[in-house]
Amino acid sequence: MQSSQLLFTLGSCVFFMALVGLISYLKTKDSVDDKDGYFLAGRGLTGIFIAGSMLLTNLSAEQLTGLNGSAYQHNMSAMAWEVTAGFATIIMAMVFLPRYLAGAFTTLPGFLKDRYDDDVRRLTVVLFMLGYGLVTIPSVLYSGSLAVIKLFDVQLLTGLGDEASMFLTVIVVGSVGALYAVFGGLKAVVVSDTINGIGLLIIGILVPTLGLIMLGDGSFMAGLTTIATTNTEKLNAVGSASDPVPFGTIFTGMILANLFYWGTNQYVIQRTLGAASLAEGQKGVLLSGYFKLLVPFMMMVPGLIAFHLYGPVGETVTKMDLAYPQLVKDVLPVYLSGFFLAVLLGAVFSSFNSLLNSAATLFVLDVYQPLVKSKMSDAQLIKIAKIASVVIAIFSFIAAPLLQYAEEGLWQIIRVFTGFYNIPVIAIVLVGLFTTHVPAMGAKVAIIFHVVAYGLIKFVFDVDLHFIHLYAVLFFVEVSIMLIFGMLQPKQGGTHFKHQPKVDLTPWRYGWAASSSMFAGIICLYLLFSPIGLVDGLSSYFWVSTIAVVVVNFMICFWSLKVYDRKLNQAI
Repeated sequence: MQSSQLLFTLGSCVFFMALVGLISYLKTKDSVDDKDGYFLAGRGLTGIFIAGSMLLTNLSAEQLTGLNGSAYQHNMSAMAWEVTAGFATIIMAMVFLPRYLAGAFTTLPGFLKDRYDDDVRRLTVVLFMLGYGLVTIPSVLYSGSLAVIKLFDVQLLTGLGDEASMFLTVIVVGSVGALYAVFGGLKAVVVSDTINGIGLLIIGILVPTLGLIMLGDGSFMAGLTTIATTNTEKLNAVGSASDPVPFGTIFTGMILANLFYWGTNQYVIQRTLGAASLAEGQKGVLLSGYFKLLVPFMMMVPGLIAFHLYGPVGETVTKMDLAYPQLVKDVLPVYLSGFFLAVLLGAVFSSFNSLLNSAATLFVLDVYQPLVKSKMSDAQLIKIAKIASVVIAIFSFIAAPLLQYAEEGLWQIIRVFTGFYNIPVIAIVLVGLFTTHVPAMGAKVAIIFHVVAYGLIKFVFDVDLHFIHLYAVLFFVEVSIMLIFGMLQPKQGGTHFKHQPKVDLTPWRYGWAASSSMFAGIICLYLLFSPIGLVDGLSSYFWVSTIAVVVVNFMICFWSLKVYDRKLNQAI
């Protein structure tokens, strides 16, 4: 990239990011004076802002590089992580969220303290903090920095080697991103997320469009035809046992992993806990689920385009995680490069500052405040949260560059290591929600058992079982442990949650209809990217199956609206 082009790119990037920062500041300058304002955006978030923030918190640079890299080297099977998340958003919106808002919880560990005891809360905080610090935050920084380095030849510009360039980029990107979380609180994070989310959608559509035009020598339809008719095995989302995501895992551990992420992961659900009402929270969560249905087209089709342009790994692209940055570098005009860099950094900042804000929230409300035991003012709590954010950020600067040595690819290593904490958390939450007599000891034993068993099975004994299936096996063992404790040492008097809502708990009228339509969309996507769909050409079975799904969905939507209206009339 020539110096004039680089200056234009950096200048336009700074302009766009400054605009986002200014809007975020104007929207939030009076909202961080108290605890609820800093940690929960004053419990006033509407559906659009919740969806925008959840979308950009989830869809970051590791998806752009990791999912496209998986599609480039393998096939569409990794889309399962994204598409089936829609089912988890349905459970979150319609089952989990009403309970969370009814108890006015600020953090998930706060809910677990109410249900079990303080020790269970501390254990889950430790799991979250280690997971965020060792895996999630470093992966966000690393993937974003990797894309920046590849697109803008940081080594050439600075004269540094690969490792030094990675360290420098991580520090610069992370330092700027931390400003939102440290000084603006959750509302600044949410507002900036929503604005950057619009940019991400634009880029998500633009890159595959330009890529198809390049593949078709100037013709979009010619490029699309090439994708649809050549090497169609790459379009298969029904993964085999040798693929990154075997199809059978969708029905075992993947359901649980997605339920953890969308229903219990603090840095994702925190914006839903700040909803202005249950209806607004449900709208936001379900809308984010609909956006996930677009991910295969925005974040995997570019990987397929890269395969057709560059050939297999080793010919033009040396590592699978470099496929997307290479495609962007080749297809995006210079006048859009600054906008792309701003959107990319916005996505990185979104996930990074959301994680920092949530980690600081957990530390202050579930570790620091209970330890000091003296009443603290909101201003003191916010000050401690800012200090905690800085410390966590510095730690992540050290850990992030180490991910460049992961041979199996960024996407896969993230999923393997999150297995240490996602399954025990979803297990104790589900048992806590649907039972009343399981004691705290059962939850503690289940957590400790999982960490030890998962580590031994995955890294010591090397059992020949896909880690997603392992999720399911350990989940059922841990639930069984807790239920046995519930029978042998039942909690005296059971559990009775305090009903203390701070917002209106009237559910959204179209909640179940929207949920049914989303589930139908998931099924249709799998029909499209399957052997009866685009693989080897669309068959008659595809059309029959799709029409059947649409008809059944219409009937369910009509029925759900009638049930809602009948219940509303009875209440009146």
